[in-house]
Amino acid sequence: MHEASPSTDSAAAVLAGSSSGSSGATTVHRLQPQDHGRWDAFVQNCPEATFFHRAGWHTIMEQGFGHAGHFLYAEQDGRITGVLPLVHMRGLLCGKALVSLPFCVYGGIAASGAPARHALDAQAQALARQLGVGHLEYRQRDGVLPDGWQGKPLYATFRKTLLADDEQNLLAIPRKQRAVVRKAIAAGLHGTLDDDLDRFYPLYAGSVHRLGTPVFARRHFALLRTVFGSDCDILTICHGSEAQASVLSFYFRGEVLPYYGAGSVLARRTGANDFLYWELMRRAAARGLRQFDFGRSKTGTGAFDFKKNWGFAPQPLPYAYKLFGAAALPDVNPLNPKYALFIRAWRRLPLSLANLLGPHLVRQLG
Repeated sequence: MHEASPSTDSAAAVLAGSSSGSSGATTVHRLQPQDHGRWDAFVQNCPEATFFHRAGWHTIMEQGFGHAGHFLYAEQDGRITGVLPLVHMRGLLCGKALVSLPFCVYGGIAASGAPARHALDAQAQALARQLGVGHLEYRQRDGVLPDGWQGKPLYATFRKTLLADDEQNLLAIPRKQRAVVRKAIAAGLHGTLDDDLDRFYPLYAGSVHRLGTPVFARRHFALLRTVFGSDCDILTICHGSEAQASVLSFYFRGEVLPYYGAGSVLARRTGANDFLYWELMRRAAARGLRQFDFGRSKTGTGAFDFKKNWGFAPQPLPYAYKLFGAAALPDVNPLNPKYALFIRAWRRLPLSLANLLGPHLVRQLG
């Protein structure tokens, strides 16, 4: 299922550069099972790191999607000084690419200094050449493009500070959107945390099918919950006894990231989709969390406008690409006109068939 590990994944990769006050060389190593604790300790304390830099994504990528992970870390004098989670994507749709990190909104290099950053980048480019990929991709949240790299203004991310008081958080929502939330509250919608996928997955599968998008396998969400434990939960909104909206969220360093959201066909009428995110905000603030990350959306889409209507300011997210074997930037996304026919046809498939075929296609999309 996976290619053999290149020789450059060993501890033999030594590159010039040292931190101030230290004479040790910076070396690059490949993540091993015994390194997960050290890796995550660095990620927890590195300001540049995100939830998607956690070591658990190596398990998700290899066991969940069957893609080979090349998770690299820089080390100096026995301390990890930078991490770069990379995945080798291969398929008819995605071609061959080295991505940090597919199926995730953020990625790229997280480092404590320039020596680690340069060492990891050099190793990643060497690996890209060795694997013969079309391009190397860093999903850096800061949007900074390294020299000689290309960007594509496709996505924006939406982040906002949460306050301790519920009424203040509600008043921070623009008036029109706030009225929808208040109406949903008055209608008696309520939320509960689910211990299983029984309500979430049918809502999610139906939602993405209506969008014309292949669905992730149920086991993907089960694996996320196993790997990330209490840092991953499911909130479901009900109208009476009927589940109408649900979201699987991640938690990291004082922030909540609603990542996989879904609503039934009735959710728009009852306001369940809107109440879902308000209830998540309310619960997060009660836990002492102070950052709400609404994730990325493509510019010019309904999801983009929905997040702006909540008072979130879009922050450009131009992922960085370096071409190797490819002649042009990749364009595997639903806004590409050549996929319009596929999307229309997918919507017409019976849901049961779409759920059966979807996981085999979605693993190639990244």
